[in-house]
Amino acid sequence: MDDSLNSPDLPDSFELLPGAPESPVILHVPHSSRQIPAPVRDGIVLDDVALELELDHITDAHTAELAAAAAEAAGLAPWRFVNRLSRLVIDPERFPDDREEMLAVGMGAVYTRTTHRAPLRPADVDPRPLVDRFFHPYARAMTAAVADRLAATGRAVVLDVHSYPTARLPYELHGDGPRPPICLGTDSFHTPPEMVALAEKAFAGLGGAGIDSPFAGAYVPLRYYEREPRVTALMVEIRRDTYMTEPGGPAGPGFSRVASALTALVDSVGG
Repeated sequence: MDDSLNSPDLPDSFELLPGAPESPVILHVPHSSRQIPAPVRDGIVLDDVALELELDHITDAHTAELAAAAAEAAGLAPWRFVNRLSRLVIDPERFPDDREEMLAVGMGAVYTRTTHRAPLRPADVDPRPLVDRFFHPYARAMTAAVADRLAATGRAVVLDVHSYPTARLPYELHGDGPRPPICLGTDSFHTPPEMVALAEKAFAGLGGAGIDSPFAGAYVPLRYYEREPRVTALMVEIRRDTYMTEPGGPAGPGFSRVASALTALVDSVGG
């Protein structure tokens, strides 16, 4: 796998879609894709049927489309940073070292276990080739996108767009709490209370929002993490039954309501 990862034919793992020059908002969509390049697929031990089922469970289906709909409808178009490869290639929101608590279930930056804790890759796989080829370039590009918003507008607002299953999956470390229609993940440094209040208002029509359950935290590039208060961040976890058929089925009638609520959040935090 190592040599094939150096091929110039491999796709970039991310795409930055410009918004309005004066918008501070970046909609970050890290887990929406199912695409796995062939050299990476070769290192996964699941057969094709099992892999498709795992992608159904692990992919935040239709979140890129939700972000696109919100961007199109927003009064001031946000920027969008979208992962174009599956999180089974690398997960850009994990720490790439021993700080990552999800290593306990084989889900660091490079996963070795599935959502049901079955083998995904050999346990002794060396993650460094995938981290070097995909994780670090992604992190650098996201850092640059935040720096650009800071330079252009004096602040950067990262809204992390995710979804999560109605029923707890075995890999979840903190899945025994409430599973509201919308889970808002916060950070003590980067998520001001007024940002949470705006999000609660935006999503009120979907049945309400909970805070940091079953998932907590918000993504900020490490260059700015706990250093730059002008970078604010909020994770938006949308329970999948509100807008799609689980585990990996089509979007449903709730899609437009969720997109409208996300648009309202973009408008309120970006103004």
